[in-house]
Amino acid sequence: MKSPRPRLPEMPDMHGQPIAIRFLPSLSAHRGKLLSNRGQGMQIHAGSFVHRREIVFDAALASHPGEWNRIFVHECFHFVWVRLGNRRRRSFEEAIAGELRRRARGELGWSAEWRKRALKQQDGVVRSRAWREYVCESFCDTAAWLLAEGGPHEEFTLASRFREARKRWFEDEGLHKRIRV
Repeated sequence: MKSPRPRLPEMPDMHGQPIAIRFLPSLSAHRGKLLSNRGQGMQIHAGSFVHRREIVFDAALASHPGEWNRIFVHECFHFVWVRLGNRRRRSFEEAIAGELRRRARGELGWSAEWRKRALKQQDGVVRSRAWREYVCESFCDTAAWLLAEGGPHEEFTLASRFREARKRWFEDEGLHKRIRV
């Protein structure tokens, strides 16, 4: 039986080349590879391949509209992140570093949360690969929280004062109206 086609969430005006979307069963990530139906690695909802302009979603998302919307927005914003420009990426990075200095706990999605936990083992904010990956995932999770309209979610654990600051940052940058993918 074919899975129902999920409805796309409302998005800001998107500009750029098309992004291919595929669905595969039982996605996982293992040693930097995306696997389907392999039973190994960490289970994931989706994976983005920015240079190939492709997003692969776990087929099970098709029957969970709220989760589909959140994951769809998150994955689309990986394409936004790479086209954001250094000034805007650094600005978001500084906002996140400020949160950490103020000891902000929680995040707006698991992809950022587990990277944030790994950073806590480092001493301070170091612009390492792990730091850059955390900031990118935090950006994408923030976009999903703002735009997916899925209501409360167990992964939205960041305090409201930090959420509001992120919302202002997105609005100040116009990312709620127009994005380049």
